[in-house]
Amino acid sequence: MDILTRLENGEELDASTLAKLYQYDLFTLGEIADQRRKSLYGDKVFFNINRHINPSNICADVCKFCAFSASRKNPNAYEMNLDEILKIAQNAHNKGAKEVHIVSAHSPNYTYQWYMGMFKEIKAAFPSLHIKAMTAAEVDYFSRRFGKSYEEVLADMAEHGVDSMPGGGAEIFDESVRKIICHGKVKSNEWLEIHSLWHKMGKYSNATMLFGHIENHEHRIDHILRLKKAQESNLQGGFNAFIPLLYQRENNYLNVKSFPSAQEILKTIAIARILLTNISHIKAYWATLGLNLALVAQEFGADDIDGTIEVESIQSRAGAKSASGVELAELVYKIKDAGFRAIERDSLYHELKEY
Repeated sequence: MDILTRLENGEELDASTLAKLYQYDLFTLGEIADQRRKSLYGDKVFFNINRHINPSNICADVCKFCAFSASRKNPNAYEMNLDEILKIAQNAHNKGAKEVHIVSAHSPNYTYQWYMGMFKEIKAAFPSLHIKAMTAAEVDYFSRRFGKSYEEVLADMAEHGVDSMPGGGAEIFDESVRKIICHGKVKSNEWLEIHSLWHKMGKYSNATMLFGHIENHEHRIDHILRLKKAQESNLQGGFNAFIPLLYQRENNYLNVKSFPSAQEILKTIAIARILLTNISHIKAYWATLGLNLALVAQEFGADDIDGTIEVESIQSRAGAKSASGVELAELVYKIKDAGFRAIERDSLYHELKEY
């Protein structure tokens, strides 16, 4: 029987079977994914006004896919101080940002108290700003470095002003792949445990998948199915959105020769929408896809494009054209020009304004 029919009938299929979805015609997958998207959101495309802040690129870990951390391929090491970060938050707030997205390298120089103090001071100065901060990889690093349980780190984050967690550090859950691309980093079961603990606190987070490097189709499907299972275990549904992050191939040590085609990228997004029936939003992150392809992805199951970002340091260091973010007027224009309704949201997907 056809795989899509079996899914429609509610049959649970394994990763090796579902990987065959990549053999389907793009428009067959796209039609089903788009129907599901439209049934949820019509012609809305969500975005937020946000500012990324990356306090330092000095990292204790060495991930082969990473071009952000200071290394021989990125000799420009830096560290921000608290005054610099507060100034960035002030400028973002003045420009209408509703969220600061704070992700850093695993810095051996900052203290635990410094990080918690940073969150507390941002929240005290700008209580209306939503603080999305600390990947599960950072939580795991803090736990190991400072001798604290995951529960302690997460409780301290919440107490000091962190509102939600980003989805970074997931990469690909298959441990044989992780051993090559990010050995020594948080393990897949630990990543899932950290998000589960955060969700049990009544908090929300995102989930990512880094694809387009050395993984295969089955690895991607396995990753998606693990997220679906994790979401099922939480009655409130702690994952806001799933974000397939396209691997950027410059200035890192993976030496990947082939790069996914636009068709392959769109199939991945469509398959994610078809399979992840319990995660509300699929984000086509324009900082890795480029704005035009991210808009096309809205017709293949995605309903979100991220936000203005303002400054983007991680993907752009690896070759993405996202260093300066995107102006609000341009983002709105392109969403509407593509035939969609431009809906500004907050970090938890409450609708704020239609442009």
